[in-house]
Amino acid sequence: MEEQQAEGEQEYESGAGILHVWRRQLKLFRERARMDRAELGALTGYSAATIASFEQGRRIPPPKFIERVDEVLDAGGVLTAGKEDVARAQYPAHFRDAARLEAKAVAVHVYGTQAVPGLLQTQEYGRAVFAMWLPPLDEAVIEERLAARLARQEIFARRPAPHLSFVIEEAVLLRPLGGDAVWRGQLEHLLLIEENRNVEIQVMPLSRQEHAGLAGPFTLMEMTDGRRIAYAEVQRDSRVHTERERVRELERTYGSLRAQALTPAESRALIEKLLGER
Repeated sequence: MEEQQAEGEQEYESGAGILHVWRRQLKLFRERARMDRAELGALTGYSAATIASFEQGRRIPPPKFIERVDEVLDAGGVLTAGKEDVARAQYPAHFRDAARLEAKAVAVHVYGTQAVPGLLQTQEYGRAVFAMWLPPLDEAVIEERLAARLARQEIFARRPAPHLSFVIEEAVLLRPLGGDAVWRGQLEHLLLIEENRNVEIQVMPLSRQEHAGLAGPFTLMEMTDGRRIAYAEVQRDSRVHTERERVRELERTYGSLRAQALTPAESRALIEKLLGER
């Protein structure tokens, strides 16, 4: 457990180091412009308290703030140059490369086995998931990770719309993480997301006698240049796979999973049935 704690601290410090440099730059440019936090906040649409949180590293500045503040403070692109690094600092170190790729992918396919995949989580469900991590996360880290997870869901609003598909174990849908109210909200959210024409959600039923995914969860991504990439994570031991043979193996596995799972229409009916039973 001590080793896990040390690893978590190293991951957090790595992201904190990136933020430390950026927030010092923000403060220097603000002071050069002879603005206090209230004045800068008024020009960027944020409160003085929020500006203080950005400068002190308590909150991650969103991309729209970074773009606006660079313009307001006449930073000449210095602040926007760190925009992607600041965005990646929201995530634990083991997920940063995958998050960067996911944000640019034209297709994302996810096989989820333990909890509802992050791209589909509600705020309440996501908070419950992070609150259950061991070793326990600090409240500030939970809020930071939750904000980052919800920010990833901007992928649903992207245009052109990426192709998104999910195969989720039925056991995940039966597990009321966070309590019944959170659980019901999460299932209802799945039904709403599934209405998007670029999204397909399939459930792998417990009754299946054949199952291609016993080796664990993974994500497949296709990039604009045609590259196909896989991401796998178990107990925070993660890896991005770019080698073609390994990606092909997981693509074949995902194809089998989709064939074995319920169809999207059948999956929707199952979720509606679960909601009606409780």
